[in-house]
Amino acid sequence: MPEPTPPEHHLPGAGRTPEDGAIADTGMGGAMDLATAEGETLERRSGGPPGTGPSGRDAGAASGERARSLWSDAWRDLRRNPVFIIAALVILFLVFISLWPGSITWLSPLKCDLAKAQEGSQPGHPFGFDGQGCDVYTRVVYGARTSVTVGVLATLGVALLGSVLGGLAGFFGGTSDSLLSRITDVFFAIPVVLGGLVLLSVVTSNTVWPVIGFMVLLGWPQISRIARGSVITAKQNDYVQAARALGASNSRLLLRHITPNAVAPVIVVATIALGTYIALEATLSYLGVGLKPPTVSWGIDISAASPYIRNAPHALLWPSGALAVTVLAFIMLGDAVRDALDPKLR
Repeated sequence: MPEPTPPEHHLPGAGRTPEDGAIADTGMGGAMDLATAEGETLERRSGGPPGTGPSGRDAGAASGERARSLWSDAWRDLRRNPVFIIAALVILFLVFISLWPGSITWLSPLKCDLAKAQEGSQPGHPFGFDGQGCDVYTRVVYGARTSVTVGVLATLGVALLGSVLGGLAGFFGGTSDSLLSRITDVFFAIPVVLGGLVLLSVVTSNTVWPVIGFMVLLGWPQISRIARGSVITAKQNDYVQAARALGASNSRLLLRHITPNAVAPVIVVATIALGTYIALEATLSYLGVGLKPPTVSWGIDISAASPYIRNAPHALLWPSGALAVTVLAFIMLGDAVRDALDPKLR
């Protein structure tokens, strides 16, 4: 007689799916089957054998990718951005001619000949002459030095003052934060051009320092507000709270943990503002309260050439074009930096 069949619940694996059997079986065979199944699943998901990433790279390369910082990722994106490359090349050229204007022109911007006033392009004088008989090309080249100097120094002063005040107010809060916010509102209520007409009209200096000081005086509130918001956001992160719990001092928290993670918005706004300050200097010089002769400035040349726009349009178009290209280059650079540093835009 045939032996009786054991009950179904005594059969190995009865009532279980293959996956259940792989998990429940504690024997050597079950463990090997489970490892094989997991390896096959990983291979199907990654597109390659276990230990490689989605593109077939090894685990070490993948961990290196994860270790990249925000700044390295931003630099990688900037190098691939044609807008950044074009803007950077224009700015580097402006910096070069600002430092060494004699390398591309051999004339003095203050050497003028009234006999050649308002004449057009000639050999050796590609941009012609202005109303005083000065070489327009030479004055455009030397005007870049003034504009870049004013823009860079004003931006550094605004960024430094605004970041310090806004960062401290956002970190400590309380009465200092409220007081700084009210002071910032007062400065925001002052029209920039009108403030320049009032404040700079009593200045008799021919240097760039009064104009730079005016820009810093009215420009720091914008950077201060941005720095304050960035610090408030950064100090609420878990790593800051952990450092505080471990006994880190306020100075260490600000310098080591908060500032590196809150400085990106300040850099973006300061880069865009640099072009704005160059345009502001030209505007004030055009109105007669900014830089004054014999200082060479695009705003001064535009103001001097305006009455002769019909007879000598070249004397107005060349400095105006140089100013427009410079401002546009810095704005494009700021936009590219913003896109690279903002994770939400990736």
